[in-house]
Amino acid sequence: MKTARIAVLGVAIVAGVVAWRMARNIGTEDETPVVVRQEVATDQVLVASRDIMPGTVISADDLTWEAWPSQALNSAFITRSRDANAVQELSGAVARTQFFSGEPIRESKLVKAGAAGYMAAILPAGKRAVATRISPQSGAGGFILPNDRVDVILTRRETDPANPSREIYVGETVLENVRVLAIDQTVEEQDGRMVVVGSVATLELGPDESEILALATQVGDISLALRSILDGGTAEIDPVSSGSLRGRRGSVSVVKFGVPSQVNTN
Repeated sequence: MKTARIAVLGVAIVAGVVAWRMARNIGTEDETPVVVRQEVATDQVLVASRDIMPGTVISADDLTWEAWPSQALNSAFITRSRDANAVQELSGAVARTQFFSGEPIRESKLVKAGAAGYMAAILPAGKRAVATRISPQSGAGGFILPNDRVDVILTRRETDPANPSREIYVGETVLENVRVLAIDQTVEEQDGRMVVVGSVATLELGPDESEILALATQVGDISLALRSILDGGTAEIDPVSSGSLRGRRGSVSVVKFGVPSQVNTN
């Protein structure tokens, strides 16, 4: 009888130990979350590598590719999968609005060379694009290119002070160190083309210089004298001998968004 009791007591003790161990282990299992890696589809988007101000001519250093989630892509973004040569294609374009560093580039905010609005985009604040007629003879034989610096020479007929019955030709430089924006519709030097012969030169002038050129055009013939690259620089335009032209009337051909128009300077 005692043996049976001892056996029952032993079984009870073992069951109690097992129950105690099971109760102890409840809630202590490893609860470390399992990380499931899910690949996110991405594409490379063309973004600004630095802050770009309006009127800046875009260079390759201003642009870079950046990974972007495909589900967050906008149709206006420029992606590498769609246009892998975008950096080269957009080099030389002008920013119409500001881009912040890391902001996706949109073509609607850029103006490419030769497109409508390009001239207005490259003009510095306060400047005007003024067109004047030239010929190969009056335009340095066609060797004047965009971004060259020129002097504007006026040739006109006047009465000879020594003989009022006779007319003489008088030449004077009315503007110096003027930047050439375009020859006809050529706004940049093309590969391998060193000469651009056109009939219209577009010059970068201030409001006062625009009037001087317009009046000079009405008074006589205009010629452009090409300046050396060594003394052209970026100095301000010097309106020389403009006093004799101020009292005259005339009109000026102003280019806006690629369209020339006549504006009265009275």
